[in-house]
Amino acid sequence: MSITQERTKTAPVTPTTGAKVYRPYSNWFYLPTAVIYGVLFLVPTFASLYFSLTRWSLFESKFIGLDNFKLFFQEPALVKGFTNTLIYAVVTSGSKVVLGLLLAVLLTSQIIARGYLRSVVFFPVLVSTIGVGLTFTVLMNPEKGLINESLGLLGINGPGWLTDPKWALLSVAAVDVWKGVGLATLIYIAGIVSIPREYLEAARVDGATSWQQFWMIVLPLSRPATVTVIILSLIGGLRSFDLIWAMTRGGPGFTSDVIASVIYKQYQAGFYGLSTAGNVVLFIVVTAIILPLSWFLNRKEVDL
Repeated sequence: MSITQERTKTAPVTPTTGAKVYRPYSNWFYLPTAVIYGVLFLVPTFASLYFSLTRWSLFESKFIGLDNFKLFFQEPALVKGFTNTLIYAVVTSGSKVVLGLLLAVLLTSQIIARGYLRSVVFFPVLVSTIGVGLTFTVLMNPEKGLINESLGLLGINGPGWLTDPKWALLSVAAVDVWKGVGLATLIYIAGIVSIPREYLEAARVDGATSWQQFWMIVLPLSRPATVTVIILSLIGGLRSFDLIWAMTRGGPGFTSDVIASVIYKQYQAGFYGLSTAGNVVLFIVVTAIILPLSWFLNRKEVDL
């Protein structure tokens, strides 16, 4: 029996048209993926929802309803944490979009050592976030840090990057951008190289300048890459914790606290149910921001 005959023999018949639909894999083929997804995502998610309604420890739990959520919203640092989280997410995601696009345009042009420069830009993505945080904590030391010493040679009195309340959150955001812009650049490079060369060649023949080619061709046709970078960066910014904790621990005071660090401080204090409720709130906040934004950004296709 030929392969075509075997496919025709096993293909199900749709009830509406009578056409035979070929399915390359049996439904059982998807079972391992469904089990892994359920164990690693669905079960922890529903367990978190339950434990957010309890006062629990490693050995016992007591159902207390919505009391954890009431206490969480009475947290003194919560308003500051929400504000800082939104500022941090917007600053980091916006910077990654702009810098990633500019670097991608540069690294897809005909320049010397293009492959090496791509590796250099992407390298920080591979480095441990905690390692990056500790390294920049030393570099940003207001008295002995390399950054302020270098500024001093130019006659500039550098600020307390991580000790001044006005600079702490933005300093961490700058480090986050330095570490994450390589991934944004990689996504943009993939988007730019997928643009048919015929469009750019036709634009050159018509006398379009480099700026016109970028504005009229590269930018609109890179929209899928832009949407991806915005969504991924916003999710990362809204959930950010490790870099902030490694560099400032939410200080000085509460000036660089974000929602995740507020939750972690509650966990450190032994309020496990309260911190679980905070995680549920963070999940809802991220979902409430990302889903409508994703729908808004993807509602229209690019018109050529």
